[in-house]
Amino acid sequence: MVYESMFGNSAKVAELIAAGLAERGEVTLTDVRESPAPGGFDLLVLGGPTHAFGMSRPATRADAARQGTIRPGAQSAGIREFLDGAPSLAGVAVTAFDTRMNTAFLPSGSAARKALRRLRGLGGRQIAEPESFRVTSAQGPLAPGEADRARRWGATLAGFGVPARDRGRAC
Repeated sequence: MVYESMFGNSAKVAELIAAGLAERGEVTLTDVRESPAPGGFDLLVLGGPTHAFGMSRPATRADAARQGTIRPGAQSAGIREFLDGAPSLAGVAVTAFDTRMNTAFLPSGSAARKALRRLRGLGGRQIAEPESFRVTSAQGPLAPGEADRARRWGATLAGFGVPARDRGRAC
């Protein structure tokens, strides 16, 4: 699992999804800032915050930094840059998640939907619809019930793309 997180909300969701996935297989959880090399796994789950109706860009990460204290190094790279450098994912099971504000009006933009489109363009095999998890504000925390929902979603994903514990690996 590869994630981007400015304020820690997407990181928390990634940890919870990974815990659900770990019920069925080995999981490697990697912050996109660590420049993970894609490959050698059965399932790739990619996630990050929705910025300006899509995946973050350098300018939107700079805007986020002006809103409050961000995680060290969070401005350096995002899932967009990860995808720009990703090799072919031919046949790899893929899906994506994002975090977004918990508002009554839900704009149509989603980092997860755009990331999943890019993953499919790299040859990935979509195993689940992209999922959005709500936060109470840009700085968080997660909205009530979202932590449990993230863990359950991870457990559900394990049934789609991760073989038995001794045979598969998710990233």
